[in-house]
Amino acid sequence: MKLTIQRENLLKALQNVIGVVEKRQTKPILGNFLFQVWQSQLIVTGSDSEIETRSQVPIESVEGETFDITLPAQKLLTIVRSLPDGLHVHFDFEEGRCTLKAGRSSFKLSTLPGEDYPHIDLTQAQALLEIKQGEFKNLLQHCGFAMANQDVRFYLNGMLFDISPYGFRLVATDGHRLSTCMLSDPLSHVTPSQAIVPRKAIVELTKLLTDLEQTVKLSLAKNYLTLQFMDTVFTCKLIDGRYPDYNRVIPKCNDVPIQLDFNLFKSILQRAAILSNERFRGVRLVFEHNLLTVHAQNAEQDESHEDMAIDYQGERIEIGFNVGYLLDVLNSLKDEVITLNMKDSSNSCLIASGEGSMQCQHVIMPMRL
Repeated sequence: MKLTIQRENLLKALQNVIGVVEKRQTKPILGNFLFQVWQSQLIVTGSDSEIETRSQVPIESVEGETFDITLPAQKLLTIVRSLPDGLHVHFDFEEGRCTLKAGRSSFKLSTLPGEDYPHIDLTQAQALLEIKQGEFKNLLQHCGFAMANQDVRFYLNGMLFDISPYGFRLVATDGHRLSTCMLSDPLSHVTPSQAIVPRKAIVELTKLLTDLEQTVKLSLAKNYLTLQFMDTVFTCKLIDGRYPDYNRVIPKCNDVPIQLDFNLFKSILQRAAILSNERFRGVRLVFEHNLLTVHAQNAEQDESHEDMAIDYQGERIEIGFNVGYLLDVLNSLKDEVITLNMKDSSNSCLIASGEGSMQCQHVIMPMRL
């Protein structure tokens, strides 16, 4: 079989798929791309057996009978990426080998048959909703940083997709903080559904999605979530577990709103982080009459102390937070003024933000210093 594909189109498809390919393969074939020809399209698939990405690329010409074949992913991507723009890439598949030619360059790569490549059955997928790529990526970026990483509570190592007639909500928590964002467009036609999407899938989705107006179609099939957008189909195995009731974590009585200049507060925290404890990263915030003081100290007895004027006439509140958690929230916002909704020195802080139909809430638990 012979294929000819425009270099730029092929490169885009390979880059869309490479993120899920196993770098340390349990099976050699998982380090390969699967090539399938369908009509005038080449379907390139990457998989780690739990996450699968398919991307279509138009074929300039094709000769011979179609078949499934796999090629070494990282080698092929590196070769195509190194080629000059404007070339056509010619593939000539023979028994166990593939000759790749472009311009004056020629390469020979070993292949593996596609019969052993893992496939995810999508025939039972049921459509849930459609959302614009830009809106979806925005939701992911406002929550993704709060996911756990390699937590023994496996259901926290991912993000909750909560779909209801009230809208589409994402929730992430690592047990010390929680972030949730909701797109409050009415979805009266949907069946309420919840799915816990693995961390790796969220990271790859954030890379794949653009800020374009095109829509993403979300579908569920058994224990898989499928997303279709542009020429890409992204499928991932869901985490089987019960996600915590996030509504119980969100404070209902934080009736002490403290408004702060966003840029000044962020810069003070960034400086305090330099001398905070490397492991716990704790900073102490002291709110008193029209003044906020931020303290940081580490095991070497280095100290940071900085004040900023605020509009506050309430009782003195002295509370500790992980400075990294605060900065993660601030880095996801674009406000000129930020409001910390407090209760007292021993309860969580609630930071709310939103624009248009998207509303976000960030909860940060206090820490002892």
